[in-house]
Amino acid sequence: MAPFNQQTPETIEIKGKNLTCPICANTYFWQRSAQLNTAVATFFNVDWANRSAICFVCSDCTHISWFLGD
Repeated sequence: MAPFNQQTPETIEIKGKNLTCPICANTYFWQRSAQLNTAVATFFNVDWANRSAICFVCSDCTHISWFLGD
């Protein structure tokens, strides 16, 4: 089963190096984004103003590696 609507996982390069899962040493990941919600933004109903992160999900053990987005 391919999560996140991607047919096949892919290799990911971060700062010139291939990403490797720290749990199982796999090198194939699915990519998704996640919003980093805060209580203050949620209280004022401006969740859209929160930062987002890029998540890479290992295709073998499903460990998630998080990186802050721009």
